[in-house]
Order: sequence, then C-alpha cells, then structure tokens
Amino acid sequence: MPVIHKLDGLIAWTRRPEWREVMAETLVRHVAPACTGADLEVEDLWELLDDEDQGVIWGAAFEDLLSSDLPDGRNLADEYLKRRGWKEPVATQEYIAALRRSVISLYEVSEVAPGESMVLRDLVRSSEPVRVLEKSGTRSLRQWDRVATRVIPQRSGAVISGTLLPYDQETSEQLLASLRRARSKAGGLVAKVAREVGRSVPAHAADAALTPELLLGRTAFAFTNLWLAAVLRAELDDSLPEVANSDGDPLRFVTLHFPLRPGVTLTAARATLDAVRALERAGPSFWNWLASPAKPPKRIPRKSDGMQLITTMESGAVVLGTVEITGRKVILSVNSEARAERGRALLEPPLQGLVRPPLVERQDLEPMLAELHRRGERPPSVDLPPDEVQAILQQQLEEHYRQVLDQPIPALGNVSPRRAARTAKGREKVVNWLKTLENHSSKRPVGDPIGEYDFAWMWYELGVAELRE
Repeated sequence: MPVIHKLDGLIAWTRRPEWREVMAETLVRHVAPACTGADLEVEDLWELLDDEDQGVIWGAAFEDLLSSDLPDGRNLADEYLKRRGWKEPVATQEYIAALRRSVISLYEVSEVAPGESMVLRDLVRSSEPVRVLEKSGTRSLRQWDRVATRVIPQRSGAVISGTLLPYDQETSEQLLASLRRARSKAGGLVAKVAREVGRSVPAHAADAALTPELLLGRTAFAFTNLWLAAVLRAELDDSLPEVANSDGDPLRFVTLHFPLRPGVTLTAARATLDAVRALERAGPSFWNWLASPAKPPKRIPRKSDGMQLITTMESGAVVLGTVEITGRKVILSVNSEARAERGRALLEPPLQGLVRPPLVERQDLEPMLAELHRRGERPPSVDLPPDEVQAILQQQLEEHYRQVLDQPIPALGNVSPRRAARTAKGREKVVNWLKTLENHSSKRPVGDPIGEYDFAWMWYELGVAELRE
C-alpha cells in the first residue's frame, strides 16, 4: 500500500511572511473565474462550500504553487527542502521533490480495485496507462470516471497526489477543449514574439516549444475552476432536470374526475367509452388513450440536463393517458396540461348527459417527489417476485437500448450510434458515449436494474469492442 506522507512542515512554511501572500494569490487564481461565472464574490465562496470542498481547493492551489517557479525564480518546494528538508524522512523528501516536478492532468479511470489501486489513462498526453496505488479514492471511483490529479512515481509504485478532482463527461470535454485552445494561442504567441525580434520560427517549431508538460504546468488553475464551476452549479441550482412528455409538453400530472349523473349505469358508461376509437380497453373498467398511428412521438431537442418521458404499448403505440371507472366516476389521467385539454375534448362529447363537469387535480413532479421523500416512501411498484421484476426490467432495457442504436443522439452530433460508428471520428464519439452509459450505470444503487445491466453487447453490435480500453 502507498505510504502516507505528512507535509505539516511544508504546509506551515506557506504561512511564513515571504510565502503567505503568494499562497493567497494562488488560491484566488484557482477560484476567481468560477466565482465570476456564478456571479459570486470570492469572499462569499467559502460559506457555500463544506470543509471537504474547501480542502480540495486549497490542496490544488498548494500543489500548483509547489510545482511552479515565481517570476523571481523562487520555488516553495526547493526553498523548503534546502532549509528544512533535513528534518524530513528521506521518503518525504523524495515525495516533495516528485511533487515539485509533477503536473496535473486529466485521467480516465479503469480497472478499479476498491481500497487498493486503479489504472489511469492520460487524456492530454500520449502515454501508456499506469496503475496507481490508492486506498481512499478507489472506494468512490467507478469505471470510466474522469479525474484530475498528479501521478507521483515512488519506489513502491506510482501514487496520486492529494488533489483529486472528479468531472462529469461534459465538464471534462470542456476542459480538454480549453487546453486545446490554450495550446493553439500559445503557439501563435511564440511565433509572433519571434517575428518581433527578427527571427523566423516555423509553425511546427512554435507548437513544439509548448510541450504538454509546460501547458499543464501553466494551466493548473483551469482544472480547479472548471471543477468548482460544476460544484457551484449544483449548489446554486438544485432543481430537477426539465422533463417533457412525447409531445414536448412540460411534465405535470393532471387528473379529471367526471362524476356519473344519477341513474346512469356503469354498463352504459363502459359501452360509451368502448365506442371511442382512441381508447383501447385494457381491463373491465380501464382504457389506454393511444396516439394516432400516423403521428409518431415528437422528438424534441434534448438538453444536457433534460429528459423525455414516452410510454408505449407492445405494438409501439404511444400512450397519451389512461381512463378508468372507479366508484361512480370516469377518471382521465394524463401528464400535461395540453393533454388534459385534449382528453377533455375527446371524452365530453360522447359522455354528454352521462357525466357532470369534471373536478380537476394537478400535481407537479418536483413537489410529488419531495412529498414521497418526506414520507420516506417510494412510488408504488408491481407486486411480483424480485426475480420476475428484474427479468422484466432487463428485457425493457434491452428493447430500449436496441431502439436507441438507431436514434439520433446529441452527443454523437445528432446521428444514430450505428451511423456514427461508420467513421473513425464517429467511432471515437461512440466509444465515449458507451463509456458514459457504463459509468452512469455503475453509480446506481445496489439492486438497481440499470446498475446491473451489461452493456457489453452494444460494443460488439457497433463494432467498437476492440476500442474498449
């Protein structure tokens, strides 16, 4: 197992007068852009963050300072080792020296052995994946997670530094794009300076002047800021993602209760509903309201934080709502205001004279889930043996993902996975998409059918199994 190095002496060194202000400036650089983006003053940031997040930020800034040279040539690690290094064990001296030479980078996680080790693949530099010894971090990380850290070589094997910044797929892609832009601008700047002093520098030489290590060493603050921006978005906006039905309507549960008039029999009400062409009987007193076969679901543009709820029959027909007779009421249940109006227009003409005007119930998704959470309840489930429920859900997931392979996916440039897999660039996107599916699945609770779903067949179906590194 990796040796834990105590850096108390080095940390105390940052509080000396000659380093205190430099450390404070470095810390601000690691948070100021994210605070600006969140319309937040740096001074107010710390009240929003818990101790763990504050420690992550301080550690990232501290390691950045350790590995950076100041304009006057000073370096924190060099000075400490020269003046106080003799007080530290040899292993700690070597660790500080390794931190001094390190750069932060973005890595993809795989082959996680919880409490022991994991394999990290550098997404910025071309290098072989490396197995690192890590105890605490591997207990929370999952296959295909993306993290920023520093890989530190040690005699007993590689370890990671104290900085570990997790990113979701979207934020990590933003980080990679930001690094590419920084490299492009820096190469142009080198060529411009050379021209100003009367020298000609070829474009490839200008680009080569900024090595990946130099780029990463100069942009450590960007890693922290992008991570912090995501944390602040989650902290300041805890609302549910936008959910729409198959028509693109915002999700809202609406129930219309039509009381039967005195003297109207249940038989007469059932016969009337049976005669409505859009209703398909599914039980003695239950009907599904189906969309016209000629009108497929309206595929709305999907936002990164949105989702679309579509319910279909085995035939593929879209279910718009349900109608049932309970007691002496005809009850229409739908999931949007627009469908409530359409459903009312559908039922009132044939039921004229049989029912009274409806009583209307409305409930939004967020308050409903909040109430269930407050009571410690879950939505009602079907009373079936667990193995049958699992088999049904796995089959539904299989059918769902087989359909998805032929549907446009925003992350793939709004083309289907099958189409994207026809080109080299498309296959790269497909691999990242599949890794995202597996990564999200691995984070589901134990027993969750999505968490136990095996996506391996999709890699073979799309012809990218050999790219599953």
